[in-house]
Amino acid sequence: SHIYKKNHDVTKTWKGKTEQLLRVDDHDFTMRPAFGGPAIPVGVDVQVESLDSISEVDMDFTMTLYLRHYWKDERLSFPSTTNKSMTFDGRLVKKIWVPDVFFVHSKRSFIHDTTTDNIMLRVFPDGHVLYSMRITVTAMCNMDFSHFPLDSQTCSLELESYAYTDEDLMLYWKNGNESLKTDEKISLSQFLIQKFHTTSRLAFYSSTGWYNRLYINFTLRRHIFFFLLQTYFPATLMVMLSWVSFWIDRRAVPARVSLGITTVLTMSTIITGVNASMPRVSYIKAVDIYLWVSFVFVFLSVLEYAAVNYLTTVQERKERKLRERFPCTCGIPHSKTMMLDGNYSESDANSLAGYTRNQMVPEEEKQEKMVVHLAMSNESNSSRKRGLKGHVGLRIIQNTHAIDKYSRLIFPGTYIFFNLIYWSVFS
Repeated sequence: SHIYKKNHDVTKTWKGKTEQLLRVDDHDFTMRPAFGGPAIPVGVDVQVESLDSISEVDMDFTMTLYLRHYWKDERLSFPSTTNKSMTFDGRLVKKIWVPDVFFVHSKRSFIHDTTTDNIMLRVFPDGHVLYSMRITVTAMCNMDFSHFPLDSQTCSLELESYAYTDEDLMLYWKNGNESLKTDEKISLSQFLIQKFHTTSRLAFYSSTGWYNRLYINFTLRRHIFFFLLQTYFPATLMVMLSWVSFWIDRRAVPARVSLGITTVLTMSTIITGVNASMPRVSYIKAVDIYLWVSFVFVFLSVLEYAAVNYLTTVQERKERKLRERFPCTCGIPHSKTMMLDGNYSESDANSLAGYTRNQMVPEEEKQEKMVVHLAMSNESNSSRKRGLKGHVGLRIIQNTHAIDKYSRLIFPGTYIFFNLIYWSVFS
């Protein structure tokens, strides 16, 4: 019988353990490398995967990044002629020393764990170590809203060792500004990312000492088009709508009052909506200046009609007293008087020409009518018609108060001047 020999499985030739190759059990990894000697240098580089959100209300931002550390630990060196490095996952990290870097001013952070912990450890034969993690962190960003929404914000993500001072651990950017890489596809709905850059400095704590701190700085420029459509343009339209009342007859009280109240309430709604999505800061924002100045313009248009209505009432009261003291028909031969309320035709006027004032309306309705005097003589019918048109046209012109005339120029001119100053200062 033939004897069949099994082929040797080359994948099982290594009978030792990786831990034995790295001699993890032979050293105390609770101590940092070169313990008792100079500070161990730990290089850092970061690749930003995404800026997930920027919150003005909470004054924070959320970022997902790859955080990598580089250092040398001779206790992990191993002899090798074929392998340039060995790569491990997060299970070995718990058995060796790694830098205790944390995020200063972070609110929430976590290491991604789908499908396993997103941790990579790469060890080189000479003891150099690369330690990489995929992290999402939400950190505080002190924002200044004095120029909102025409503002730029600079936020920073700060890294620092928690336990080791600068005498034990020297944290630094491995390649300077080249240590920070970003994905070209990063974009935000409300912001334009202008630049990323790195800085570093020492941070002092009174109880523990000096620490190396690294900064990931990025500058954001807010997109203005959204706020132009949602805030500035509606506010401007409300101000312009309030000017329409200057062209409405001063005796049309319901029309002018309702128009003024509507624009005031709409401006209040716009202001409330903008402030609801903003933090309650104690200083004035640029959008507040624009909205409140627009609100003042709308409110002044309401006060303008109140002044016009009051002065008109005072003027009519004086005219009525003069008519009572000096009747209009005295001393004018061949003249007759009639009462019109503004809704009439020429045929109505001609048919009423033969009636006196007392025959047409009762005494209690005199205050609500417009008095038109028609001097009737031996002139022809066409002459009377031309005289009637001239008197009615003069009366319609007089129904526009002088304040309305000036307001038609002053209000738009002042508002345009304000806009020129506003956009030149805050743009």
